Amino acid sequence: MPPRKRQDGPIEVQKQPKQAATKFPVTKGKTIQSMHTEVAGKAETSKIKTAPPDVHTKSEDSRKRSTEHHQSDGFGALLEPFYYDKSLTAPIDCAKDKWNLLPAFLKVKGLVKQHIDSFNHFVDVELQKIIDADPWIMSDVDPSFYIKYQKIYVGRPCRIDEAQYQDDKSFKDDSSVTPNECRLRDMTYAAPILVDFIYTKGRNVYKRKGLSIGRMPIMLRSSKCVLANRSEIEMCAMDECPLDPGGYFIVNGTEKVILVQEQLSKNRVIVEADTRKGLISASVTSSTHERKSKSYVVLKKDRLYVKHNILNEDVPIAVLLKAMGVTSDHEMLLLVAGAGSALQDDFAINFEETISLGIYTQQQALEYIGARIKITRKPTAFGMSRRNHVQEALEAVGSVIIAHVPIENLNFRPKALYVAHMARRVLMAKHNPNLIDDRDYVGNKRLELAGQLLSLLFEDLFKKYNYDIKLNVDKVLRKNARTELFDAAPIMSGHANHITQGMNRAIATGNWNLKRFRMDRAGVTHVLSRLSYIAALGMMTRVTSQFEKTRKISGPRALQPSSFGMLCPADTPEGESCGLVKNLALLTHITTDDEEGPVRQLVFMLGAEDVLTVGGGQLYQKGSYVIFTNGTPIAVTRHPKQFLLAFRRLRRSGRVSEFVSIFINHHHSAVYIATDEGRICRPLIVVENGHSKCTKRYLKSLRRGTMDFDDFLARGIVEYVDVNEENDSNIAMYESDINSTTTHLEIEPFTILGAVAGLIPYPHHNQSPRNTYQCAMGKQAIGAIANNQFHRIDTLLYLMVYPQKPLVKTRTIELIKYDKLPAGQNAVVAVMSYSGYDIEDALVLNKASVDRGFGRCQVLRKYMTQLKIYANNSKDMIQGVERQNDAPIKKHAALDEDGIVHVGDKLSVGEVWVNKAVPENPNANRLENGSDPGSHLFVPQPQLYRLPDPSYVDKVMISETENGNQLIKCQTRQTRAPEVGDKFSSRHGQKGVVGIIAEQADMPFTDEGIVPDVIMNPHGFPSRMTVGKMLELVSGKAGVLNGNFEYGTAFGGSRLEDMSAALVDHGFNYSGKDYMTSGITGEPMPAYVFTGPIYYQKLKHMVQDKMHSRARGPRAILTRQPTEGRSRDGGLRLGEMERDCLIAYGASQLLLERLMLSSDKHEVDICEECGFMGYSGWCQRCKSSGAIVRMVIPYAAKLLVQELFSMNIMTRLRLEDEFPAAKSGMR
Repeated sequence: MPPRKRQDGPIEVQKQPKQAATKFPVTKGKTIQSMHTEVAGKAETSKIKTAPPDVHTKSEDSRKRSTEHHQSDGFGALLEPFYYDKSLTAPIDCAKDKWNLLPAFLKVKGLVKQHIDSFNHFVDVELQKIIDADPWIMSDVDPSFYIKYQKIYVGRPCRIDEAQYQDDKSFKDDSSVTPNECRLRDMTYAAPILVDFIYTKGRNVYKRKGLSIGRMPIMLRSSKCVLANRSEIEMCAMDECPLDPGGYFIVNGTEKVILVQEQLSKNRVIVEADTRKGLISASVTSSTHERKSKSYVVLKKDRLYVKHNILNEDVPIAVLLKAMGVTSDHEMLLLVAGAGSALQDDFAINFEETISLGIYTQQQALEYIGARIKITRKPTAFGMSRRNHVQEALEAVGSVIIAHVPIENLNFRPKALYVAHMARRVLMAKHNPNLIDDRDYVGNKRLELAGQLLSLLFEDLFKKYNYDIKLNVDKVLRKNARTELFDAAPIMSGHANHITQGMNRAIATGNWNLKRFRMDRAGVTHVLSRLSYIAALGMMTRVTSQFEKTRKISGPRALQPSSFGMLCPADTPEGESCGLVKNLALLTHITTDDEEGPVRQLVFMLGAEDVLTVGGGQLYQKGSYVIFTNGTPIAVTRHPKQFLLAFRRLRRSGRVSEFVSIFINHHHSAVYIATDEGRICRPLIVVENGHSKCTKRYLKSLRRGTMDFDDFLARGIVEYVDVNEENDSNIAMYESDINSTTTHLEIEPFTILGAVAGLIPYPHHNQSPRNTYQCAMGKQAIGAIANNQFHRIDTLLYLMVYPQKPLVKTRTIELIKYDKLPAGQNAVVAVMSYSGYDIEDALVLNKASVDRGFGRCQVLRKYMTQLKIYANNSKDMIQGVERQNDAPIKKHAALDEDGIVHVGDKLSVGEVWVNKAVPENPNANRLENGSDPGSHLFVPQPQLYRLPDPSYVDKVMISETENGNQLIKCQTRQTRAPEVGDKFSSRHGQKGVVGIIAEQADMPFTDEGIVPDVIMNPHGFPSRMTVGKMLELVSGKAGVLNGNFEYGTAFGGSRLEDMSAALVDHGFNYSGKDYMTSGITGEPMPAYVFTGPIYYQKLKHMVQDKMHSRARGPRAILTRQPTEGRSRDGGLRLGEMERDCLIAYGASQLLLERLMLSSDKHEVDICEECGFMGYSGWCQRCKSSGAIVRMVIPYAAKLLVQELFSMNIMTRLRLEDEFPAAKSGMR
C-alpha cells in the first residue's frame, strides 16, 4: 500500500493546528477548537522566542497582530495561508513545496486585488493630481475673487443624511452603514468627497476645510471601505461574507462591476503594413492629461509623410523635421538612417520634396505647415484672434502632434528624435517584413481598470462642476446692490449633486459618455452575477476587449502564445464573443502607474548619456543602444547588458518599484523601460548561477509566518515579470529543467489556468474544448453563493440544499476557497447503458438518492414595491383585507390584517402580496380643492404573484429608501427536487439532462450493496476524450477508501499508479471496475462496470422554468397574432424553416391552418370592381354594394395593404373564382 500522504481528520489534530478547526462538525467543535487555538498559540509564541537569527522577523506590532489574530477566533484558520497536508514540523522539499508561495501571494494580492489596487491608487493619488492640474476658479466680473483648491480626499462611507461638514461640531466620523444595509435598502454605498480650499470673501481670504463636493461610490474591500482590514468575526457581525472577493460597487442596491477593458497601449510606436495598398505606417496614440490624439508616419510610393487629424494633407517628413529645427540635411539623414547605406538610400529620396517645395529654413517649414492646419478654435469675445501661420504651426508641432513628448522652451530636439525614430522603424520594416508589429501581442496591450475609468469620469464631472460654479459666481457678482458679503461656500455645496449623480449614473447604466475625452462607451459596468461563488469570482477576473463581435475576425480571437501565464487558455465563452472575452490567470497582477521621474534619473546615474547631447552619427553606431522610458527616447548606452543587469539588481533590492519592467530589443537596438499602468505581469522565482534563490530556509520562514510574499519580493527571491520582459528571459518550468542560461523558474505550472478553469480535476487529460465548456458551466452551477446568503434579498438566488466539497480537489480549489462555498455533490456513478432512457447524454437518477436530497435546490425570488410620497403630500397606502362572508376573498387569501403577505404562507398565481393603493390624482394642487390631502380617492393597485407555480413566502422586509419612500420587499422560496429534464454536468464539460428517475429496486448494485446515484451512458467518453473524468473517478474511489481528499491539480495531482495500488490494497480492481448485479432480473451483469464517485453540478437550467404550451391566449394588438414568449403566455411559432418542410410535404391544409386559421384569421369585404376593401357590405369607392365579396385573409395581409396605402402605394386585390363556372357548352 502506498504511504498515506494526505491525512485529514482527527488523526493529526496535534500536527495540524491550522486545519483542525474547519474539519469537524460544530457539535464536537468546542474541544477541538480550543485545542486548535492553544496549539496555534503555542506555535506562535514559541515562534517569537526562537526565531532563528538568520531569517528576518516581522516588526513587533505585526507579530503581535498575528498572534492576537490566531487566538481571537477559531474561524481565522479559514483565511490564513494554509499548507494543507503539511504540519509546521514536516520536512521541506524545495522542488515540491515552492507552491507555498501561492497562498502567500493570494493573501497579499488576492484574486481581485487588481481592482482594489487600482481604486486605491485613484482615491489616494489620481484625485489629487486632477485637482492640482487646475486648482483655480477665477471670476470674469471681479478680478479680486478666486477659489483655490488645496487638498482633496475621500471620507468614510456614510448615509446621505449623515454627510455633514467636517468643521461642524456635530460631525461624526463613525457611520454605522454597512454594504449589506445598502443592498437591502437600495442605497448607494458611497463616501463624501471632501476638499480643503481658500477663497476670498470681501477683502479677506478664508480657508475652509472638509467641504463635501459630492459622493463617490466606494469599492468594497478597498482602503476606504468599512470592511478593510477587518477580522472574520467583525465581518460576520456586519452580515458580510468573509470569503466575498469585494472589488465591486453597490449603486441603488445592485452590485456593479467595472470590467477590465483591454486596449492597445498608448504612447508606443506600432508599425503596421497594409498589403493591399502597399503602405507601411508607424502609428502612435499620444495620451496625456490635456489631449489624446493619434499620429502616423506613412511610407507611400517610397516617400515618408506625417499624418495627423489637425493637418489638412500629409506633410513630407523632411519638412516636419526642418520645422523641428533639424535644418542640416546631413544631420537629418543621420538621425533617421544612421551610417547604414541601405537606409540612407531609402531616405535620400525625401529631400527631393523639400527642394521642389523650396523649403530650406525652419521658418519656411513652419509657414508651410501652418498653411495646412485645420483651424478649429472657438471665436473669442473680440472676434477671431488673428494668428499667423508660424504661430499656428509652432503650437501644432509643439503640443498637438505626438503630444506625449514634452517640449520645453521651444526645444524641439526630443520630438525630432521621436519622429526620426518612427521613420527609421518604417524604413526598417520595409527591408525586413518581420519587424512589423503584431497588434494582438499581449505586450502591446494595456488593461484599463476601474481606477482609470473612474479617474476620467471624475475629471470630466469635476471640470463641469467648476464651470457651473464660475457661472453662478459671476451671476451673483454682477448684481450691484448686494446687501451682504458674498460667500462662495453655499454655492459649492449646492452644486455637489452634479458629481454624485454623474458618478452614480455612469456606474448604474455603464455608459461612459465623456465629451472632453471623446469617449463614448457602453457596457463598461455589469451586474455582478451571483449564480454561484465561482460566477462572482469569474466575473471579477474577466477582461473584455473593444472589438465588435459581429465581424468574423480570427486575429484577436486566437490564443496568443504571449498570453502564457497571463490569461487563462481555457476560460472564454463560446459563440460570438469567443476569444474576445478573456479571463486573467491565477497569479496575474495588473500594474498601476509609477512615477517616471526617479527612473529617468536612475538611468543617467547608471552611466547612460542623455540622448539630446548625442549627434545623429553616434546614435546608431554599431553597439550603441537607445534607452526608451514609456516609449520616449531619453538616453544612449554602449553597454546594454551591463545596464540591464545593474537596473535589475536595483529592482530586486527594492530600490525601484517591483512593477517597473526593463528589456532589450536587439532588432531595434534599444532598451525599453516601462513604468506605465495596465501592463499584465506575474511573479516568477529568480534563478542565479543555475540555482533557484527560493531555498528551504526561506520556505521554512514562510511556513512559520516570519516572512510573507512582500518580503520575498524585497529580498529579490521573487520578482514580477511582464510580457515583454518574459520574452527576454529563459524560464524553467520545473527545478530539474534549470541550466546555466536559465533566468527564472515558474512558481507552479498550474497557475497558467484561471480561477474558474482551476476547478477542473486533471484538465491536462481532457480535450481542450471540454475544459472551455466546463468554464462556462461552472458559473451556472447551483451551490452556496456566500456565507451571508440568507441575509440577502436578491432578485434571483439559487441555493443547493446540501452542497459538498469535491472528493478530488485541486490546489486552485483550496486557494480560492471553493471548498468553503462549493456548488455540487459527489455522486456514485456507474458508467453503463441502462434502459434507453440514457441516450444522447441523458442521465438515469436513483429515486432513493433524490428522496434523500441529491440535487435538491431552493429558488429564492424577490418582489419589491415602494410607497411613494407625491408633491402635494399625498402618498400611496396599503389597504386591509377584503372580506366576503367573514372570510378573505380568494385573491387576498395570503394577506395579513395589515395588507402585506403573511410569512410562511403559500402564494399561488393571481394572489395579492401587497394590497397597495395609489391616490387618484397625485399631482393635484391642495389649494384648488381646498381640502386636506387625506381625503383623496385611492385607486387600488394590488401587487400580484404572477408565476405559474406556487411558492412560499420566506421573508418580508419593510424599510425606507434614502429619499423617504417606504420600501417593501418580499422574498419567496421554492424547493425543487430534480425531475426529468433538469440539467446536470460533471466538471469536464459533460452535460446531460435527467432522462428517467428509476426506482432503487430496479438499479444495479455491487456485491457490497452499493447502488449508484447516477448512471451515465458510456458513449459520452469516446468522441469527447474526457480522460480526466475517468481519472477523477479512480482517484475519488481511492480517496474514499483511504479517507483522504485526493488532488487532480493540472500538470500534477495524485498519480494513477498510487490510486490503483490503493484500490488493490482495499480489495478492489485496479481499474475501478466492479462486479454488478442487475436490479431487475437479479442476474450478474455480463461485464464489469466502471463505478465510483464523480462530482456533479446541478445547473440553473431547470425544466420547471422552461416548460411552456398554449391552446388559446393573448394576442398582440397591432398584428392580432399570438404574443411571443413564455412570460407573456405566447404561442409556439411555426417559423420559416418549418414552413419550408410543410411545403416540401405538400401539406397545404396544415399550412393554411397553422399560418392563418390558428393565428390571425380575419374576415374582410372586398369589392370585385375596384379591388379595394369595403366594410359591412358596402364599397365606399364605387358607392355600391353589388360586387362585394366576403373573404378570409390573414390580418397581417390586410394590415400590409393599409400600410402601403398610407405610403401612397395603391394595392388592388384582384379576385378569381376558386371553382370557375363551367363553360356554356358543358351542362
